[in-house]
Amino acid sequence: MHPFFRNMRHRATVILTTLIVCAVASLIFSGMTGSVAIPLADLPSALYHLAQGQTDTLAATLLDLRLGRALTAFVTGAALSLAGVMMQALLRNPLADPYVLGLSAGASVGALAALLFMCSLWVVDAAAFAGAVGVSMLLYLFARRDLRGGTAAEGGASMLLLTGVILSSACMALVSLMLSIAPESRLRSMVFWMIGDLSGAPARLMPWLVLAAAMIFALRSARSLNVMALHAEAAATLGVRVGALRKGLFFCSGLLTASAVTSAGSVGFVGLIVPHALRFACGPDHRVLIPAAALAGGTFLVLADTVARTVLAPLQLPVGVVTALVGAPVFLYQLHRLRRK
Repeated sequence: MHPFFRNMRHRATVILTTLIVCAVASLIFSGMTGSVAIPLADLPSALYHLAQGQTDTLAATLLDLRLGRALTAFVTGAALSLAGVMMQALLRNPLADPYVLGLSAGASVGALAALLFMCSLWVVDAAAFAGAVGVSMLLYLFARRDLRGGTAAEGGASMLLLTGVILSSACMALVSLMLSIAPESRLRSMVFWMIGDLSGAPARLMPWLVLAAAMIFALRSARSLNVMALHAEAAATLGVRVGALRKGLFFCSGLLTASAVTSAGSVGFVGLIVPHALRFACGPDHRVLIPAAALAGGTFLVLADTVARTVLAPLQLPVGVVTALVGAPVFLYQLHRLRRK
């Protein structure tokens, strides 16, 4: 093997191994941190009791509660970050994010309607997922010609983006209407959901299945994504099925966004700053960028949620506030570097 490719593979291995270690460390740190901290000496016994299915000690009970929330935060952050990579590849814009096509706004309409009528938690989740999928289907109907690859790449991306912005504006008008007529007793929960909150998010298997399926598709398409990023106009002549790839990116990113928004509400900036930062750190190769973005996005949201529930304990902040406070200056810095280049 040529030394150049051997060095690239070694660098990718180091990056992914480091991110895996950081992900595990963030989960452990989140489990130990809270209003009542778990001493490091008690951590092995607490983990052993959890592995045995026992929560008869205080440390094991606290660890069980915190790890469930941390795992939900991890899968949500990983889904948003992976959706950001796909959306940026689809629109050929490194500053696109999972919410740019209005899927989050559609989920907000469904969830807030369910909260307005005091529905149970599973109905709120189902309504949010249905709202995101509904907007995704509308967007596909309006922009299916562009997704087939029949139009020029830039023009098709612009039309898709414009359609998403219009649908998002319509959904946000419905959200404003519901917030204006909602009783005060329900307004707080509705606002928290819109900001992004993990305090009541249950641990579920479905987001992990969605993430795994999208990850498999993304890794299988990584070489084609590299070709499309470098040679957008000539990708079809180089053997890339552009239409099928763009449809796959659209549906997978939409499904990931719907799954993440259903779990945690509209958590901003994760799918925007994490993939873009990793492009600066790791390069544009999607074979490395895809798994790295999922690991880094999950780690980032776990740490952000840990800060949200501990910085003003016992008061808990919405995690979307923390991601926005961190993400806004980071995004401005990234934008400044991009403009200088």
